[in-house]
Amino acid sequence: MESLEMGVAPSQERAGVPAHAWWRVTGLPRSLMVKAAELAKKTMKLEKEQTRRITHSLKVGFALSLVSLIYYYQPLYNSFGVAGIWAVMTVVVVFEFHVGATLSKGLNRGLATLVAGALGVGAHHLAGLSGKTGEPIMLGFFVFLQATGSTFMRSFPRIKAKYDYGMLIFILTFALVSVSGFREDEILEFANKRLATVIIGGFACLITSVIVCPVWAGEDLHVLIARNMEKLANFLEGFENGYLRESENSDSDTSKSLLQGYKSVLGTKSKEESLANFASWEPCHGRFGFRHPWKQYLKIGDLIRQCAYRIEALDSYLTTKFQAPPQVQTRLKELCAEMSKEAARALKELASSHKTMTVPSSATPHLEKSQTSATALKSLLNTTGLLTAVHATTVTSLLLNIIDCTDEIAKSVNELASLASFKKHVKCNEVVLTASTLEVNVSPENGTPPVRPNPARVV
Repeated sequence: MESLEMGVAPSQERAGVPAHAWWRVTGLPRSLMVKAAELAKKTMKLEKEQTRRITHSLKVGFALSLVSLIYYYQPLYNSFGVAGIWAVMTVVVVFEFHVGATLSKGLNRGLATLVAGALGVGAHHLAGLSGKTGEPIMLGFFVFLQATGSTFMRSFPRIKAKYDYGMLIFILTFALVSVSGFREDEILEFANKRLATVIIGGFACLITSVIVCPVWAGEDLHVLIARNMEKLANFLEGFENGYLRESENSDSDTSKSLLQGYKSVLGTKSKEESLANFASWEPCHGRFGFRHPWKQYLKIGDLIRQCAYRIEALDSYLTTKFQAPPQVQTRLKELCAEMSKEAARALKELASSHKTMTVPSSATPHLEKSQTSATALKSLLNTTGLLTAVHATTVTSLLLNIIDCTDEIAKSVNELASLASFKKHVKCNEVVLTASTLEVNVSPENGTPPVRPNPARVV
């Protein structure tokens, strides 16, 4: 009998090897197609970004060549002289990739040059009243005073975030104007030429940045937030197949790429803050109006990262089999699968509505279903004594936290929709009737006024 059993086992193993190999062969085309699609998507994304970078480089070269005419064109050189180099320097240091960044630096540089130049001229005049002996002492005191005060102001977070470059230019310009005025007789002319060339360089950057293929920081921030929500949704979709079902026939490479996508969300805080700062400088463009609530984007981004950190904690359990008592294991997996599936759908609806700037009403049913499953899961944990199964309890608790965080993201997106006046969804297959769209005809037989819609007024 033992020999018989020993003979059956090897035969089953031999039978399983061809079956597994056959599955590998038949599943190969699908795997290749998925990988090819992912590669094409990444290539298109890189090509689009590369195109924008090349365009930006051409724009910088054009603006720099344009302001160089101050040197090449003799009448302009006669007007500005060697001060024309400030226009060239302005283009080099001011022209940035995003319109908002260029505008921020340009306004900071222009305003700082104007104020510091005026104060420098005033300091030179006051120092001159103290005579030849006291003039250098007074100038040195003024330079020390403004440099100390300006450097201290740069340490304030709010000023550092938006006006740090302007404060730096303020220190430099004041020192140049006041100190050089000690040896220059025409200090007022020097200050005027510097201000004029800085303005010329700033306008060259701004006009080129806005007119020629503009890259708006606000649009990039808008797309980044939506893309991050989609990455969380991809994890929750893959969570059911890659963890709960524990299917041997799942494509591990594809699942891994989807499940690991959330990790890129964890390091986007500085990028979001930078884009929001630049976006606040940008003028109205597209559907982004004046005083658009960019701070709300940062709030949504913070909630997305909180959810991503919870997902990271949950991800550490994906390599361990789901363990629970047999009598509740099936129900437990069903509830977890329902929660993750509905939360993924809700996040995708939120991301889609965010992209199109419409009110995310379609995400509400999925959020309600996920909350219903979460309530049932909590009840199951409390009534079955499953709290003794540490692994299952930890996994379900983390998943419940993710569902709660998804609900908070939805609330923030709805708040953004209200602040930014997002459009509402219009369903073409619905007929909306109002009192003014109805024609009322009284039937002489029964006196009942049949209601007939006016086709011209049907929405």
